Amino acid sequence: MAVEPPVMSEGAIAADYEWHLPDWMPRPLVPEDNPMSTEKVALGRRLFYDTRLSVTRDFSCGTCHLQSLAFTDGKTVGVGATGEAHPRNSMSLTNVAYSSVLTWANPLMQDLETQSLVPLFGEHPVEMGMAGREGEILAMLQEDESYAELFPTAFDAEADPFTIRNITKAIAAFERVLISGNSPYDRYRYGGDSNAISASAKRGEALFNSERLECFHCHSGFNFSDSVMHERSPFREIAFHNTGLYNIDGNGAYPPENPGLYEITDDPAHMGHFKAPTLRNVAVTAPYMHDGSIATLEEAIAHYAAAGRSIESGEFAGVGSENPLKSIFVVGFELTDQEHEDVLAFLNSLTDDEFLQDPALSDPWDGEEEGDR
Repeated sequence: MAVEPPVMSEGAIAADYEWHLPDWMPRPLVPEDNPMSTEKVALGRRLFYDTRLSVTRDFSCGTCHLQSLAFTDGKTVGVGATGEAHPRNSMSLTNVAYSSVLTWANPLMQDLETQSLVPLFGEHPVEMGMAGREGEILAMLQEDESYAELFPTAFDAEADPFTIRNITKAIAAFERVLISGNSPYDRYRYGGDSNAISASAKRGEALFNSERLECFHCHSGFNFSDSVMHERSPFREIAFHNTGLYNIDGNGAYPPENPGLYEITDDPAHMGHFKAPTLRNVAVTAPYMHDGSIATLEEAIAHYAAAGRSIESGEFAGVGSENPLKSIFVVGFELTDQEHEDVLAFLNSLTDDEFLQDPALSDPWDGEEEGDR
């Protein structure tokens, strides 16, 4: 799929910024016009958690992206500041810096700076509900003591650092440091600690990476996704897949509010195609799939074991395993009880408790009253 990528720079990678990554982990790429800095990350963190950036003043980026849930929200689908339900599940921001494409099914959304505009100002559906309130946002930020110091520091080369573009740049910089790389599995596979995961998890890893289960084709590499980008990438990898979650008409149809990549390309072959998200911290990011329609990891495994989901009645009834647009890697498999437990043990070994509890990624406003902001 040919798309025009944002301009990335080796110089931006090599800028004077300490990523605090394990030795085995590649550094993310960053846009030429938004190099990383400690000051920008600090500013972005406050903006990410600032509820005043919503029309109701009680909703922030962090509302739908909770650190304890690997920056998801535990809901079937996202719910905006005004209570409007979204068609899709809030995707994890774990290691979003390594994502070559953002959101569930938009090949054109490739940089965090642009994506940040969608929750802030989007109207269909409403998320933070700030469309038409740009002046209000900037006035609020200029009057805030903390921002009065942080914006000029983070954007010291600009005569007027208080701009919408700089808001999105700072939020993007913070999102790029949401990096998870210290799970038990990481310590085992990359850190050389043979005792970091159980024997069951080791067997589960072998099953996950086997041609019998085929999981690794779409959830590959250190980030367990086939849409990745980093300093060692020879090219930008972008992929979308139909996993047989629906087959409403027998010809591959998905629910009309969630047609996947087809919504962007208008190519019938792309019906039901969605990005394979990272599986890092997957044990805490339930429910699963683009629409949150699978509640547990056990059900997710069962879905793939059956080579697609069958829905017996209702408006979305259909046999997903017979979806003609389904990925060639969703072929079905059988597991013994022990093998099922082994796969679960492996998936659970991807949970990085340090990441989920890191105070540097937490809400800096916590404990402050709105009047103090």
